[in-house]
Amino acid sequence: MVNPQQHSPGTPPDRAALPDVAQVWTWLHAVPDPEIPVISLTDLGIIREVTYEDDTLVVTVTPTYSGCPATSIINLDIETALRGHGVKNIELRRQLSPAWTTDWLTQDGREKLEKYGIAPPQPAGGPEKCPQCGSQHVEKMSQFGSTPCKAQWRCTACLEPFDYFKCI
Repeated sequence: MVNPQQHSPGTPPDRAALPDVAQVWTWLHAVPDPEIPVISLTDLGIIREVTYEDDTLVVTVTPTYSGCPATSIINLDIETALRGHGVKNIELRRQLSPAWTTDWLTQDGREKLEKYGIAPPQPAGGPEKCPQCGSQHVEKMSQFGSTPCKAQWRCTACLEPFDYFKCI
C-alpha cells in the first residue's frame, strides 16, 4: 500500500489509506468546546464541513462569532485530535459567512447544556425554565455572563444563578 503522505507530486494519493469522512466526524464529535466542555464542537455546530482535497483533510470551522477568543484553542484541539488519529495533512478553514447561529446547536447539545446547568437558547430571547429546578420563574441579572455568548440569569424559585446561552 502506498503511504498517502509520501506519494510523488502529481500522483493521486491512495484514498483507501485515508480515514473516511464519517470516521473523521466521529473523531471530531469527541472534541469538547473549550469554554463549555460538556458539549462537543459538532454539538455546537461550528464544524461546517469535512472533506478531502487530494490527500489533505480540510475541516471548515465557523466560530460562534468573529471575535471569539476560543478560536485558536478550538483549532489547536481539532488539529491535536486528528493528528492523534494519524492524520498528517490537515487544513483548517475559517468560514465567517454564513455567520454561526444558535440554530446550529444540535438537540443533543441543547440537552447537554441544560443538564450542565446552562439554559439553552430560546427564540423568545430568554430561558423558558431554570436548568436547576425546572421553575419558569426566572429573571435576567445581566446581559453579560461568564463568556460573551452567555447572559446571567437567576431563578426566583430556587434562587440559583445560572448562565443562559444567548440566542444568536
